[in-house]
Amino acid sequence: MHSRRLIINTTIVNEGQCRKGHVLIGDDRIERIVFGEAPRDLYEAAGVIDGEGSWLLPGVIDTHVHFRDPGLTYKADMESESRAAAMGGVTTWLDMPNTVPQTTTKEALTEKMALAARKSRVNYGFFFGATTDNVDMLPKLNRRKVAGVKLFMGASTGNMLVDDSDALRAVFENSRLPIVAHCEDSSVIARRAAEARERYGDDPDVCHHPEIRSAEACYASTVKAVSLATETGARLHVAHITTERELGLFSAGDSRITAEACVPHLLFTDADYARLGTRIKCNPAVKTAADRAALRRALREGVISSVATDHAPHALTDKVGGALRAASGMPMLQFSLVAMLDLVDQGVITIERLVELMCHAPARMFDIENRGFLREGYKADMVMVRRDHPWTLTPNRIASRCNWSPLEGHTFKWRVARTFCNGFQIYNGHRLTDESFRGEPVTFDR
Repeated sequence: MHSRRLIINTTIVNEGQCRKGHVLIGDDRIERIVFGEAPRDLYEAAGVIDGEGSWLLPGVIDTHVHFRDPGLTYKADMESESRAAAMGGVTTWLDMPNTVPQTTTKEALTEKMALAARKSRVNYGFFFGATTDNVDMLPKLNRRKVAGVKLFMGASTGNMLVDDSDALRAVFENSRLPIVAHCEDSSVIARRAAEARERYGDDPDVCHHPEIRSAEACYASTVKAVSLATETGARLHVAHITTERELGLFSAGDSRITAEACVPHLLFTDADYARLGTRIKCNPAVKTAADRAALRRALREGVISSVATDHAPHALTDKVGGALRAASGMPMLQFSLVAMLDLVDQGVITIERLVELMCHAPARMFDIENRGFLREGYKADMVMVRRDHPWTLTPNRIASRCNWSPLEGHTFKWRVARTFCNGFQIYNGHRLTDESFRGEPVTFDR
């Protein structure tokens, strides 16, 4: 499919090590990895890319995105957002089911797969949405083709809220796939929203969002999810943890009950509402500096197993309003890797730990086949990053259709220099290299 390519003189970051080396790509696979001096035979019949001064990482796997196809494409679609992914070093994305229509039937899942095959510039997969009405379908889902089951245990769109105790237990007992849970207690949110309306009016300022979508709501729901997983033996991954208290429910090294942090909650605090307003409104809400510090600490200690984005592009017109009316969610995909590399520079985590959180762990936790690691025989999904020319994020750099970012105006020290997807250099640091290239569906080794 592709000519052989040789990347030389790069620092390879993989499986806890940083080592100077060389990577030979043959077709869509990593054919050979050599450390130290490169033997002469490595150069035979291969185009050479000199990676001097660069770091070579596995392609980022973002296990939590909302790409808006098929029904809300005025905000974003699989083409625009996968373009953003390629430009940001993300080579695989897993899409959530709360779209229009919802991915809660086999027909809707089949339609999304067909759309991705036509549109996606990098690799892709999908979650199936649990409802109170489709529990009987969960054991029948194809374990090789479906990433997992998404469970909304807090307020959501349509009929995707599952908060009845019997229905929740049925989901945990019937799913043969990993359950990814959005944990916020609906009754707590409703009570806090009523209190906020009484005190501040019909649409309180966004600074009150973390009071409504409160730490109490998160903890109550996460406790319930962890309890059900413990009782039933289900595989549980709790999405976008936001509070220090929730972290006490997880243990480093536990591969059955795990926690995800999302980039916005690692970057922002409630003090940023004054500066950024509804641009950082998301569910669960961005919370306190103490919570952010605890999340960052949990990255280092292994209590948090993976980092994703919860990429949720909205038109800016959808973000008008306050805590109750403005849409929740923000576009983060394209700049997630460079933002996390900022945390490396700040000493929050090492670059080896970043690769574990954004590449290795997502592949391992969801059993993604032959991806997420730089290993001979694995798919050549890779990203080359450099730290040599600082740059400031302006709207003209944004590939997402919504054309805004809460990080606008920030100066980054790192940049994505090249992205390789299935052995093909899809991004050269300036633009996509082939508008006709498409990714492929990932498979799950279960």
